[in-house]
Formats: sequence, structure tokens, C-alpha cells
Amino acid sequence: MAGKNYYNILGVNRSATEREIKQAYRKLARQHHPDVNPGDKSAEEKFKRINEAYEVLSDEKKRRKYDKYGDQWQHADQFEQQARQQPGWNFQRGSGGRVYFREEEAGSIFDDLLRGFGGRAGGRPQPRKGRDLEFPLEVTLEEAYSGTTRTLSMADGKRLEVRIPPGVKDGSRVRISGKGAEGYGGVKGDLYLVTSVKPHRLFHRHGDDLYVDVSVPLVVAMLGGEVKLTTPKGKLSLKIPPETQNGRTFRLAGQGMPHLGDSSRGDLLAQVKVVLPTKLTDEEKELFRKLGRLRPGKG
Repeated sequence: MAGKNYYNILGVNRSATEREIKQAYRKLARQHHPDVNPGDKSAEEKFKRINEAYEVLSDEKKRRKYDKYGDQWQHADQFEQQARQQPGWNFQRGSGGRVYFREEEAGSIFDDLLRGFGGRAGGRPQPRKGRDLEFPLEVTLEEAYSGTTRTLSMADGKRLEVRIPPGVKDGSRVRISGKGAEGYGGVKGDLYLVTSVKPHRLFHRHGDDLYVDVSVPLVVAMLGGEVKLTTPKGKLSLKIPPETQNGRTFRLAGQGMPHLGDSSRGDLLAQVKVVLPTKLTDEEKELFRKLGRLRPGKG
């Protein structure tokens, strides 16, 4: 990625904090993700550059090397090791983050780099596992309830099918082993999908419990009966006892969200919303007047 400025790619200042870098990355990753821009090659390339920039700037050690050596940051350890062993070498960081050497020394430096610094530089460095990566993933409540499968577009252009288990919530981390950054002679790091759940038009979630309103006609609230209640699994019948007041809550044990990692479930809490009749006929109005006379002052 020679000549590219990682800070400019993420749209942050060189003094940006770790949090600011992460926020910028998540915003850009959502905007340029190939799944959001199918068939758009420029968005795909932008997505790759964003991931590469974030991989460096989110890692304290890599960022420090990049700030010092610019485009050649990956060779920082070798540069410094050679400099210690050959004091005559002169490393200077110029504008734009590039590293410059005295002309007569450049050839020997890169010759050694290509040989992996196997001789004078003290041998091959120890293998290191690649760093872990995070990727934001938004799911629906239904997907969080039942689990789902997603196909992700990776920074290298490959596609990865992943299973999202039931019970994820905002901030859940789903680990995909060996799909993180490349290692330095070692294994790849892991990929963590950080989930967020879209707001739902019917259900409100609190922990593993779900809250929902249930409409109950006035006659059913007064005399009792059954109404249909919507759940994430479909509809079921809810018995309404006589004289049920508006706002009463019924708890349906085990009908809520699954708990991530085991078979337990939260509850579904249905709050009664009594529906008053409209467009009454004259006969219906008279019935209510009669009821009012039978129950004066009692509501």
C-alpha cells in the first residue's frame, strides 16, 4: 500500500484516539461494504484499503512503527536491528511518512531485507500470531431469536459464510477462528463479529425478555375471552380473564429470547391495551347509557 496515508483513508487526524479510529472505521466499513454495494469494484477496493488502514492504526505497536517509518513500517524491526549492527546506516523519515536512506546504503539494506536478514542481522524473527480483527454486523430481532447464516466479503476479496447463533444482542462478539490478520510466520488471528440488533416495530427487548402490546376489545376485557398474541415464533392464543384492566401485563414463561450459549430462554411480557369501540350505532350508545345508569359513579 505504498504511498497511501492510512490516516487520510480513515479520515482522522494523526493525533486521533483509539476510540476515534474505531468509530471512523466502523462508519466507513458499513458505508463501503461490498454487501451494501454489490458489483461496485471501487467500493470493494475502498473497503480493502479501509481494513488495511484500520489493521495498522488500531494496533499500538504497528501504529508507532507506521508513524516513524511510514510506507516501510513493516520492516521497522529489521531496519532498527541493522542500524544497531551497522551504525553507519542513516534512517530518516521525510514528508508523507516515507523512510529515506543514503543512496549508497539503500541497495545493501533491501538486499538484506529480501534475504530475510538471515546472516548479519541475527537470523529469522520468531513466528507471531496475527492480530484479532473486529467487524460490525447488524441483525434483525428474528435473526437474533432463531440464529442465522451470513456471507461476508473479506478484505482479500474472498467470501466467508458464518453462523450467527441464537441469542446475540447488542455488543455480542461471535468468534470466527483463524479469519483475522495474517501472522508474522505464525497462524492468523481471529475475527470477531460485533453484533447490533435492529429495533423492532412490535417487540422491545430487555436482556432476554421481550415486551409486546396486545390489543384487547372492550367486550373481551369486560367479559373475558381469548385474543391472538404475536410472538417471534408466530401467533398463539392468550386467555383474558373477565374484568381485565387496561395496562395489565401477562408473563409467558420461556417465550422470550434464547440465552446466548445455552438452552434457557427469557419470558414474553404482554401488556393489555384495551381497544374502545368506535362508530357506535344508536342501539349501542343506548346500551352504554343503560350501563351508566346501572353503575352510577362506578365507571
